[in-house]
Amino acid sequence: MYSKTETLFIKKEFWVKFAEEYPRKWLLYDTKIKDFSFKFYVDNKKAQVLIDIEPKDEEKRKIYFEKIESLRQILLDEFIPEAIFERDFHLETGKVISKIWVEKTGISLMNKNTWPEIFEFFYENMDAFERFFYEYRDYIEDLEVNT
Repeated sequence: MYSKTETLFIKKEFWVKFAEEYPRKWLLYDTKIKDFSFKFYVDNKKAQVLIDIEPKDEEKRKIYFEKIESLRQILLDEFIPEAIFERDFHLETGKVISKIWVEKTGISLMNKNTWPEIFEFFYENMDAFERFFYEYRDYIEDLEVNT
């Protein structure tokens, strides 16, 4: 078991190493759509690459999710075949968001031997999510165009 300080050090080392291995600027929160972001997640059991759709306005959340859902087959066929869609994902805080993600299990942030596998998973899937977003950005962000 690691102390809190050791865990923080390992997490920092992980992200620094990832940035060194794959030096590029990721889109992440810079989508120009409020509360629509791309995220990396890793813990001791899994790694995920996600799109989180979390506007406070429930109607906006629904529209953004439905727009991506209308592109589901394109996302699955051309970008990320294993993508999972969840319209109503309940966070521990009680907040409900929508998310689309892909997940890899059998890895661990605390096991440096799995880091290369996580880095490659992150790179391949975030790159695919970003390419998908850039291709369909105008449609996704235009709330006036219905699905």
